Amino acid sequence: MQTVTGLFDDYADAQTAVRELEAAGVPHRDISIIGSNAKGDHDHVSAARANEAGEDAGKGAGIGATVGGIGGLLAGLGLLAIPGLGPVVAAGWLASTVVGAGVGAVVGGAAGGLVGALTHAGVPEDDANAYAEGVRRGGTLVTAKVDDALAPTANSMLTGGRAVNLQTRRQAYVTEGWSRFDTAAPAYTSDQILAERQRYTRL
Repeated sequence: MQTVTGLFDDYADAQTAVRELEAAGVPHRDISIIGSNAKGDHDHVSAARANEAGEDAGKGAGIGATVGGIGGLLAGLGLLAIPGLGPVVAAGWLASTVVGAGVGAVVGGAAGGLVGALTHAGVPEDDANAYAEGVRRGGTLVTAKVDDALAPTANSMLTGGRAVNLQTRRQAYVTEGWSRFDTAAPAYTSDQILAERQRYTRL
């Protein structure tokens, strides 16, 4: 199995990628989505569903795994609060790894959180830091565990098209003085996220 990951500035593009992965035969249980909710775009997701998602995570099931089996992964989205990322909407195995046994609870220690979950899944640490920073700045992360035969197809879905070029984006962050994701940094506001989107559309 391989872990393939893509970052999207537009949540709708991330949704499309999830649906393409499902259509290609990747099981719901092997896909995860974590997207910023700093702008409140996902406030319609019920708190009850988020609580159920947290309970599922505590039982070892992926967030949204139960509901996702009916209408696809996106049917099982839950609202969470993750230090360093702020409010997010999430579903799937990676999200449940990040929150641990309860909604908003982060895996302990320096290796915890989104960066730790990604590196544990095989994502290089530099990439994991950039992905986490991308979510903090308003992006949406889609991650899938796929077998070797499906990896090239899944990778093209998550890195081509409207996906963010991670190396270019990380370099843009570094040029601004960024070095790595900081869980103690304040979450981005909706205005800051809008400024980010405008900046990158000009790149």
